Amino acid sequence: VQLQASGGGLVQAGGSLRLSCAATGRTFSVSDIAWFRQAPGKEREFVAAISWNGRSTYYADSVKGRFTISRDNAKNTVYLQMSTLKLEDTAVYYCAAGAGGSCPSEYHYWGQGTLVTVSS
Repeated sequence: VQLQASGGGLVQAGGSLRLSCAATGRTFSVSDIAWFRQAPGKEREFVAAISWNGRSTYYADSVKGRFTISRDNAKNTVYLQMSTLKLEDTAVYYCAAGAGGSCPSEYHYWGQGTLVTVSS
């Protein structure tokens, strides 16, 4: 699976952005997909994940109620709708495909990352 993340940009606090993760490869539709993020000087952290069939979703407490992950297997794409953005959401966001869960080691395929910058 090859992943391409896009949709990042500069947004004011309180605003919204939608990230996309486009995939190629036959195993996309049977892979759990997650979003992670890494802020400058910090470790990569889990944001959200969705099961291969879209029936289960998981969120970090820090984004619960503000972010929504979804997928369209017909388009080989996973989305992360981000609302009520905060300054602390500023990071490079990565999508990843793998076995699921919140641990980066469970994901074997990674996209290149897209930068989200939230300004005051």
